[in-house]
Amino acid sequence: MSDARFAFQLYSLRDIDDPVETVIGRVGETGIRGVEFAGVDANGVAGADPDEVRTALDASSVSSAGAHVDLAAIEADPDGVASVCHTLGCDHVIVPWLGPEHFETAGSIRTAADRLSTAARTLAEHGIALHYHNHDQEFVEVGGDRALDRLLSAADGVGLELDLGWAGAAGADPLAILARYGDRIDLVHLKDYDADAETTVPVGDGDLDVAAVADAAREHGIDWVVYEAEGGADTYATLDAAATVGAMHW
Repeated sequence: MSDARFAFQLYSLRDIDDPVETVIGRVGETGIRGVEFAGVDANGVAGADPDEVRTALDASSVSSAGAHVDLAAIEADPDGVASVCHTLGCDHVIVPWLGPEHFETAGSIRTAADRLSTAARTLAEHGIALHYHNHDQEFVEVGGDRALDRLLSAADGVGLELDLGWAGAAGADPLAILARYGDRIDLVHLKDYDADAETTVPVGDGDLDVAAVADAAREHGIDWVVYEAEGGADTYATLDAAATVGAMHW
């Protein structure tokens, strides 16, 4: 068993006006060891030049934990996506979202799984692993089975980036899912939830046992625990709150 590393999802600061290089520098000042990128495609990192972003990573002693890339962007130019990721030192690509229509029937789930499997095979040729990040739509029941279970059963070579908060908001036990799929999970999104309200909330304000998450991440050999906030994206207070949680548990 080894300790998971703690990272920060840059989507949590999407409304900050500073360039991504400056944001990475601020992350490094907190002692957080990694960042997970959002908005990556074959052209760069949310419009930023990959070489300049890599320079900022190296200068701040911050590693690339992963990159969220839309499935359509991977399918359109997998070689370009891989090139950007290699520049960033990133070997984990995560599909961040597939809409609810992909989980309505057994057939739509199979189609989604086939697309993910194809993308995974293509990226694997570049030494990059593909993962899928859940929200709550994957927890509907289809034919007596949870859509997420059907997706993972059918998707070959695709890992799960488990979003703990969205799993809990959907009525599932996130730690039970982590235990069930631990061998397919390299990255976890640390997000809290209010089970009664069926919504996500800031870490520490809900029902998630963060200490238990830290223990489970160690037990299952998780590489990165990635803090993500869906609110407060316009202030660095969100980053400071993440750093406090990371210092307590990782």
